[in-house]
Amino acid sequence: MEALNPVQRRIHQAALRLFAEKGVSQVNISDLAQEAGVARGTIYNNVESIEQLFQQVASQLSKEMHERVGMSFAEIADPAQRLANGIRFFIRRTHEEPQWGIFLSRFAMSDSSLREMFYSQATVDLMNGLQTGRYQFRQEQMVSVISLIAGSTLAAMFLVIEGLKTWREAGSDTAELILRSLGLSAEQARSLATSELPPLPPLN
Repeated sequence: MEALNPVQRRIHQAALRLFAEKGVSQVNISDLAQEAGVARGTIYNNVESIEQLFQQVASQLSKEMHERVGMSFAEIADPAQRLANGIRFFIRRTHEEPQWGIFLSRFAMSDSSLREMFYSQATVDLMNGLQTGRYQFRQEQMVSVISLIAGSTLAAMFLVIEGLKTWREAGSDTAELILRSLGLSAEQARSLATSELPPLPPLN
């Protein structure tokens, strides 16, 4: 992942907050400069256009979360445990970083790089679970299964954003129900969905 310098990181963080709050079309250079606490000239020097900035923010967010979740799986072989943890990582982070969660909730299904964040790792683990007999679904249902996981995770994130569920409740419920839909027993699904969730590894 291409490293951002401190000014670019500040601009990207400000842009994420503004995009989450207003959408892309309602954000302008003055808003961005004020939110980032930098001069307008600094924005012009670092931002080609608001639309390109959105794509950069979405791409960076996707790569960063994908890498951190992938690192957390290094010692976990069970695809069901990886799925349960992955779902809960997104929901917990929404609690910890609400603007991040709002940004994803607003744009995840309409932006290709954000969709890829959900689809890439999930596809590998689902195929592994299917081939080893851990999951029970037809291979031609793969896209529908991934959409079910992504949609359910985003819906749970919305529950957390709105204060309707805690991240633990929303995360465990969603992971448990998804695992049961994939063929795990109620007891197995509940156990995996409520196991201790490790911290997301930071990127070096």
